[in-house]
Amino acid sequence: MAGPFTLAWDDQLTGYDFGPGHPLAPVRVELTVALARELGVLAQPSVSVLDPAPATTDDLRLVHDAAYIEAVRRAGREGTGDIRYGLGTVDNPVFPGMHEASALVAGATLAAARAVWRGDALHAASIAGGLHHAMRASASGFCIYNDPAIAIKWLLAEGAQRVAYVDVDVHHGDGVQAAFYDDPRVLTISLHEHPATLFPGTGLAAENGTGDGVGHAVNVPLPAGTGDAGWLRAFDAVVPLLLRAFRPEVLVSQHGCDSHRLDPLAHLELSVDGQRRAQLMVHELAHETAGGRWLLTGGGGYELVQVVPRSWTHLLAVAAGAPVDPGLAVPESWRALAADRTGEQAPSRMTDGHPAHYIPVEEGIDPADPVDAAIARTRRATFAWHGLHVT
Repeated sequence: MAGPFTLAWDDQLTGYDFGPGHPLAPVRVELTVALARELGVLAQPSVSVLDPAPATTDDLRLVHDAAYIEAVRRAGREGTGDIRYGLGTVDNPVFPGMHEASALVAGATLAAARAVWRGDALHAASIAGGLHHAMRASASGFCIYNDPAIAIKWLLAEGAQRVAYVDVDVHHGDGVQAAFYDDPRVLTISLHEHPATLFPGTGLAAENGTGDGVGHAVNVPLPAGTGDAGWLRAFDAVVPLLLRAFRPEVLVSQHGCDSHRLDPLAHLELSVDGQRRAQLMVHELAHETAGGRWLLTGGGGYELVQVVPRSWTHLLAVAAGAPVDPGLAVPESWRALAADRTGEQAPSRMTDGHPAHYIPVEEGIDPADPVDAAIARTRRATFAWHGLHVT
């Protein structure tokens, strides 16, 4: 299932930098691209690297209010944030050139969307993107401009009638959901840690859309401590059936890897191997349900050396049609780079050594199991709206 794959990348994307000590450190994407290059992922014949341009004000206004965009510009120039817009907080501190850096991230995701929609690539990635918390008039959760929502709005403006968005970040994809909560042309699916134990405190199964969009917002809140087997079981029980019923023209996915057991900001227990299995499943579903048209982004992930570069290198390799063997050794040259850039000892293999197996729900649901109970609530809230049997 290989086809032309485009990565929208410019080293200047590391300029999206909230400063020393902030969890969203740009070194994570720097090391990801470096590892993908070291392993030959970006040298595949089907792969091209596209130099993106910043999103224009008109592009940003597809999702964001003009006053908010101006507040971001002003904050980056003057060094003072406006709390009314969520700027200048602990999560979203002001930094010089904030607007320009944020617009470049949005521009990279837009460039990837254009490549897929216009047929220049079958799959396209914006690995620095996935800033899914930003709202229409406020920053939130390390996110200034909501690049996935902007890309989806652009696709709709270009004539797309059905776009599906699958978000596997440990945090609820609240900003993207909010942008399309009443729009039946967009199916948003988010698997995340339960809002009782994690930011942003939303994403219950009952949040299923409004107006014409009822049933098109899908949330699978999973209990803290859920590992590969439970998470993959939940994904398999919900996502494929909905995508097959919805038949998107483009599949957009956000691959925050903060669901990993080592992530310092959350409480799920996935492995790199479980995340890789999910990436393969999303890829297969893009071909099965969307003719292969797949726009993928990064997202959260705060274990900067042990997790993010390996997980996202696997993601890029899957999209390039040349998955990396989990047992492959991590190049010593990359390990030296990681140590130099962070002072950390890097992992030696592309695997955590986990089997990433799960038991499909077709073998029976146990109502007393917390994961199965979450699956059942999500199915009851959404499946009937798509003509699917509710169990």
